[in-house]
Amino acid sequence: MAGRVAGKVVLLTGGAMGLGKAATKALMAEGATVIITDIDEAAGRATAAELGCDYLHQDVTDWARWQAIIAEVEASHGRLDVLVNNAAITVFGSIADISPEDFKRCYTVDVDSIFMGCKAAIPLMAKSGGGSIINFSSAAGNKPSPDLAAYNSAKAAVVTLTKSIALYCAREKNGVRVNSVQPGTILTPNVESVIAGTPDPDATRAAFSIAQPIGRMGEVEDIAHLVVYLASDESKFATGAPFIVDGGLSIA
Repeated sequence: MAGRVAGKVVLLTGGAMGLGKAATKALMAEGATVIITDIDEAAGRATAAELGCDYLHQDVTDWARWQAIIAEVEASHGRLDVLVNNAAITVFGSIADISPEDFKRCYTVDVDSIFMGCKAAIPLMAKSGGGSIINFSSAAGNKPSPDLAAYNSAKAAVVTLTKSIALYCAREKNGVRVNSVQPGTILTPNVESVIAGTPDPDATRAAFSIAQPIGRMGEVEDIAHLVVYLASDESKFATGAPFIVDGGLSIA
């Protein structure tokens, strides 16, 4: 089915590379107008030029910038149909190793930014007749590790925050649906760099692969296809749901 999101205006954070870039490409292929944001201006502008979408510089932890971006989207496009909160960081460390500052930084980027994005976008989306918010969590929110105290808990928080916002929107009958996505280990440029930085990259790649019961890491397209579904009217009865796409990682 071509044109599954034709005519929809999409704002997608962290769109310069990896999952964000793949989702942008998939959404545009199905007819959406996509505005990507990223804190890496050079990479953001390069991706926008490559794909033919708009780019806005954004630090997703800055509330004033969120308000300005939503205002700019409204001024330029008159509406907002889809918000994809994809920007995030991974902070490593056990409860013994991680500093309070790094723990807070992980929550600020991975949780606070989603709160701010939803809070800023919902009024415009409601005025536009409703739409879909897609919040990126992670299978790490279901499958804890001793060395990911901040990241595990932050990604779990995204799932519950998403449910709360979904219930609010349902109660208000504003037409906005809110769902979360929980990817497993996906072979993104960031994961490639992590693998390359280990003492034995081949062994690390194998370990990452077999962590998924299906025996391989995911591809960016595996998640991009789900984003298109959630952005489209095909998912009009889905809200408050965590969509787990992790090759069985979280149930192993």
